[in-house]
Amino acid sequence: MKIFQIVIFIVGVAYSQVAETETRYVKVSSLQSHFSAYGSERAWNNSYYEGLRWPVDYPYQDNSVIKRTWIATENFVDDNDYNWGYYGIYFALDYVGLSLFPMVLTQSAKHIIPTVYVDGRDIHAVNADEIDEIIPDQLADRIIKNVVNTSMGLTMTRKIYVFSQQYHDNYFIKEFTFTNTGNTDWDDEIELNAPLNGVRIGWGTRYSCGREGTFNIGDGQSWGKHSWVTVRGENYTEHMNDAVDESNPIVDWLRSGFSWAGQSNVNGYNNIGAPDIRGNGRLTSPHHVGSVVLHVDKTANDTTDDPEQPTFLGWHAGDTYPKVGNLQSTDELNMSKLYDMLSGNPHEGLGGTDRFDETTLGEGNDYLIHSSDPYTSHNDGGGTNVMMTYGPFDLALGESITIVEAEGINGLSRKMCKKVGSRWKQAYDNSSDNGPFILPDGSETTDKTIYKNSWVFTGKDSLLLTFGRAKRNYDLDMEISQPPLPPTLFDVKSGGDRIYLSWEPSPSENESDFAGYKIFRAVGKPDTTYEEIYDGSSGVHSFDDLTPVRGFSYYYYLVAYNDGSNNTSGLANPTGPLMSSRFYTKTTIPAFLRRKAGNHLDEIRIVPNPYHIGADRLQYPGEKNKIMFLNLPPQCEIKIYTERGDLIKTINHDDGSGDEAWDSVTSTRQLVSSGIYLVNIKVTENMINENTDEILLQKDESIIKKFVVIR
Repeated sequence: MKIFQIVIFIVGVAYSQVAETETRYVKVSSLQSHFSAYGSERAWNNSYYEGLRWPVDYPYQDNSVIKRTWIATENFVDDNDYNWGYYGIYFALDYVGLSLFPMVLTQSAKHIIPTVYVDGRDIHAVNADEIDEIIPDQLADRIIKNVVNTSMGLTMTRKIYVFSQQYHDNYFIKEFTFTNTGNTDWDDEIELNAPLNGVRIGWGTRYSCGREGTFNIGDGQSWGKHSWVTVRGENYTEHMNDAVDESNPIVDWLRSGFSWAGQSNVNGYNNIGAPDIRGNGRLTSPHHVGSVVLHVDKTANDTTDDPEQPTFLGWHAGDTYPKVGNLQSTDELNMSKLYDMLSGNPHEGLGGTDRFDETTLGEGNDYLIHSSDPYTSHNDGGGTNVMMTYGPFDLALGESITIVEAEGINGLSRKMCKKVGSRWKQAYDNSSDNGPFILPDGSETTDKTIYKNSWVFTGKDSLLLTFGRAKRNYDLDMEISQPPLPPTLFDVKSGGDRIYLSWEPSPSENESDFAGYKIFRAVGKPDTTYEEIYDGSSGVHSFDDLTPVRGFSYYYYLVAYNDGSNNTSGLANPTGPLMSSRFYTKTTIPAFLRRKAGNHLDEIRIVPNPYHIGADRLQYPGEKNKIMFLNLPPQCEIKIYTERGDLIKTINHDDGSGDEAWDSVTSTRQLVSSGIYLVNIKVTENMINENTDEILLQKDESIIKKFVVIR
């Protein structure tokens, strides 16, 4: 297997100290996340656990909690000539400047990021990727490069390869190269020149399995307290030469470990899938998330894949590990324990190689009911980590070892989460409802829990499919079929009777397999289902959307697509046309039909009036609490008062249209309660007939309107 060594030259940047808190964020695929300068990620951002968001189309989809990374060696003499029997390092922010020295953190892209405007506003200006260099010849859409020196003299270089191709956009390929550089700090001086013997490398990774799901499971699931872990690939050596392609895309012999959310004993109902029990029942935790091993060098001098690695692949209690990092002699005992843990012996016995989905949860209906709480397996409030360790490796000065993994997420689609969850909730609310319920294989059951969980657990096959595609991508040297590049600009403009959409050509438009462009649209909010509304050929770069309804908000994305003639082998993914990623052009602020400004104050309307919380689906779907002021003057001031005369909101309307929306939130960020409200609308600029110069509305003219809110 060829290991990619793509060299990124950053103009004006040398290998020198970078801030320990610096990050790069991937934003071009359905799986998006940040990567930290110090070489590992803790997801806590002082507010919530952030990262590994999938599917990123919707809010609260973070899955990451923490990745604990360690390296250890034996018989180590440090740069102070102190002889350690065992020496270990923990990759955490607290140890930057002591044992960790971040040198490089960059992100390169294969093409310029498209510009997206909605009514003249550059929506990517604030939320754009931080790109350090454009490299047109690189294979991945994004490559993050991170270099960290350590006090061991072992330098870690990790590269994160990100793809936006539609069949490969829910995983990251991670290449870790550990080199005995002898450099133990930030400067260029080499402090050590001895071999490193018996090097062990490992990480324990914990997942929440969907931030939105943690709201419904509760009881510590936000940090993964109730996450299960299982493994596959114990028989990898028997199958490592087997073919994997679209005729056989799901295999369980790849070396992998992954998590999903289990049952919490504090809940009096079966919470698998985290149904929104207080709402419509939608499943909020379909996520199955973990990593697959793609390659491990046998030795520094033999870079063929070692099928006997990892040393340990299994689970470990979340917060139970030897504390190291201060680099004092008092750490020696724990460093010995760390070395033992990385050698495959779980710390304090709180770990193992169990397939929890089989050994603990049982088979058949016992497994499908899934009633055991993972926390009771080890009583570690920190939850359960997917644990992978590697080694031992002997590295002379200048020698390296490379490990390649892919981290991915998959599970039920949003559509199926709604369908299955709402059907389960219907039966949950009606104890006499015994179905029948249709299972994934087409058979029936009368048990609502088995029905729900059977669908949730299809996520395992989905994740194994993802792992298989990552493996195929890597085995093809990452030369998978590519979609055309996205258009360089997408411009959306609200009009009076239509919404105007135009774009600059895709740089791929002159290629022989280029087929055209498609536009997709969502109504009410950007985090919902999109429907295709346009399919046009090459050379056409505009489309007028004539179907919007006044008062509704519209969101769009534009893709370029090919005819699929470059995607016929089926080796890496299904054959057929490929589309550029929707995340390059997806709008996040709305366009809408703009009503012409009104000529008379008495024509101003407030819609809906009354506003009734119980009718929100009939008013402006997807935009709860929205109230519209229609037929407004082009420039006016809108002041909203309570019935007793307290001013609660001032809106300056100055866009020249006749429409203004209000989200029912006061100036102090409070949602208005039930009651009668008064609105004073005052003209702030004369409205003049352009043809006759007649003043239609005089500055300071005003009118008072009334509306009602019922909650």
